[in-house]
Amino acid sequence: MIPLLDFLDKGLLDLSGWQITLITLIAVQITLSGVSLYLHRDQTHRGIKLHPLIAHFYRFWLWFTTGMLTKDWVAIHRKHHAYCETEDDPHSPQIHGIKKVLLDGVGLYTQERKNQKTLDKYGHGTPNDWIERNLYTRFHYLGIVLLAACNVTLFGIIGLAVFAIQVAWIPFFAAGVINGLGHFSGYRNYRTDDSSRNLTRFAFFIYGEELHNNHHAFPASCKFSHKKGEHDIGWYTIRVFNKVGLCEINKTVPQLCIDNDQQDINPETIKALVTHKFNVLQKYINDVIKPQLHQEYADTSKTMRRKLKKYTRLLSLEKRYLKRKGQQLHAQFNDSETLQILLSYKHELQTIWNNSGQSVEDKIEALKQWCQKAEASGIQMLQDFAQSIRKYRLQLQPV
Repeated sequence: MIPLLDFLDKGLLDLSGWQITLITLIAVQITLSGVSLYLHRDQTHRGIKLHPLIAHFYRFWLWFTTGMLTKDWVAIHRKHHAYCETEDDPHSPQIHGIKKVLLDGVGLYTQERKNQKTLDKYGHGTPNDWIERNLYTRFHYLGIVLLAACNVTLFGIIGLAVFAIQVAWIPFFAAGVINGLGHFSGYRNYRTDDSSRNLTRFAFFIYGEELHNNHHAFPASCKFSHKKGEHDIGWYTIRVFNKVGLCEINKTVPQLCIDNDQQDINPETIKALVTHKFNVLQKYINDVIKPQLHQEYADTSKTMRRKLKKYTRLLSLEKRYLKRKGQQLHAQFNDSETLQILLSYKHELQTIWNNSGQSVEDKIEALKQWCQKAEASGIQMLQDFAQSIRKYRLQLQPV
């Protein structure tokens, strides 16, 4: 028999420090891949469908290493998208403060998972089989107890340090960094009506989730990298799984195109408009509103030009997201009659794609009327934009 002290010192495997470090890094990467691929892209948004063996492996692994249940995570994340940056958002740094979300994101998660209304409303479609009910849910924290025991058995007393890293990794990087900094700091490809940010163009240790603004612009897409220089390690993994038959790719972002042969607005036009609403909104701001502002304020001071630049950045946000300074900045430009006309057209266009209860035929008619009205406005930039929007369509990108 192995003496007790020798066992506690070396464990069953008797590994070196760098070997234990490598195993720990591999383990936390598997955990993050489970959160990103299984919980996020498969279960929550249905962008992919993992093979049942892979899906159940991740379900077990997440219970074993984090104590998280599929239904809880999915429900909370869906609610986050439904009420982003409002009082009902479970973990918005705009509401709770960045310090709270970054350092106590797991506390906010735990608080929301106790809300049965959230689980009932947003947790549909998640596993509810025998093993889910009788093992994972019934013995919620048994997994991480077994993890601690396994770590000590395999690595000795240092296994407790490995255990601490494993159980802290997801609360810090997922609940803290992604949910917190992902709505607080970084760059934006899309002027979504929330404060989502891309943290960086590549961060392998959070598995593509660093491209958070891209995800909020196209939640259903399983590919988070959209621009040159962005790398989504989760997407690379999906491609490999797909090639070997372990994953089906359901949804990626189709490209927005101008079809000059298209005669008039049709269902494909509406599909393109709704899918790329944030791109269309940004094109409207850049191609219609900005030129008008530069024309009206061409001879103003540098201070005013800086204000114009900041003002146009804020135009994509709903007024409820504007802080006091943003609201004051909006008020400064209320005296421009042409600008107010362009803003009213912007609001009417947003109403068309935001009206989820309207049929496609009604949206087609509403967009036709919007274009006819815009083309008769006498404002050249608005007329040009209306003519181009009639020719929108989607082009699927090769997988």
